[in-house]
Amino acid sequence: MSTSTNTAQSLAQTSKDQIPPTSVEAAVLASSATSNSNDASRGQPPAAAAGAAELASTKITLLGALKRFPDFPIPGIQFIDILPLFQDPAIHTALLRALELQVLEFAEHSKPDVVVGLDARGFLFGPSLALRLNASFVPVRKQGKMPGPCVTAAYEKEYGTDFFQMQEGAVKPGQKVLVVDDIIATGGSAAAAGSLVKQLGGDLIGYLFILEIPFLNGRSKLDGVQTVTLLETDE
Repeated sequence: MSTSTNTAQSLAQTSKDQIPPTSVEAAVLASSATSNSNDASRGQPPAAAAGAAELASTKITLLGALKRFPDFPIPGIQFIDILPLFQDPAIHTALLRALELQVLEFAEHSKPDVVVGLDARGFLFGPSLALRLNASFVPVRKQGKMPGPCVTAAYEKEYGTDFFQMQEGAVKPGQKVLVVDDIIATGGSAAAAGSLVKQLGGDLIGYLFILEIPFLNGRSKLDGVQTVTLLETDE
């Protein structure tokens, strides 16, 4: 994912400490997840209700695995690190299952044919998620990193314009496409990826992120396309 220094700092500000949730915090999370699960499961078929309950429970596990780092990247900034989600095989598996359930929940009648992952952290989980969904995986990369004819989309960064590319033919006209990345911050890079999908004739059905920095309002750049964040923090 390409973001400016300020964006990285903004992400850092979403955290308060370096330790996992306390038992009290965990109880609050569990209570909230149970309530959300009950709300989500009302009126659903048994299988859908079970999936909602599993998703809520798995989110608690994933939230507890995040790490907080104070004074990074500079003093006074605090940072939420998602990399521990990939360091433990059980947690990694739980992450992929949660992402799969999240997609099945919001795209129940429009399952993606293609998962598009953004350079670079979208590559950490995009291919594995695509396999679980029986979809193809297509990378979006910085300009000049891929061979052959490519389509290009620009997006603004703090100190200028950057460019994303996708190989021509990677997405077929009419295919349903889900764009994934680790974090939505300002939304510029995600919007550029969506533009590439549309240039190739794909049907952009949604965006999926692990975390979000809400006050940066990145969703406003995504043209009203359905956007889902897996984990929510109050930090």
